Amino acid sequence: MDPQSDDDLVITPIPALSLILLNLEKQKGSPLTEDEVVAARDSAVCMTVSRKVHDAMQESRGYRDLDLENVWEDWLGFRAWMAQAEQ
Repeated sequence: MDPQSDDDLVITPIPALSLILLNLEKQKGSPLTEDEVVAARDSAVCMTVSRKVHDAMQESRGYRDLDLENVWEDWLGFRAWMAQAEQ
């Protein structure tokens, strides 16, 4: 049995970063700034899981979480998707 390589591991915010940001935005009462989104990402509780577990978590939730490397752009896209879904 081969040990997992680091390439098979994914840093995963718990709970999903998109939920964290939605709650922060609701508390603030206005859209988050890029600095606020990055700060929330940087302070989020995360765990490292295998790619298989990460993919299963996203599938069970019904959507993919935000890309941590491109969090601002992904957040803007997620907000637009949420706004469309509410219509």
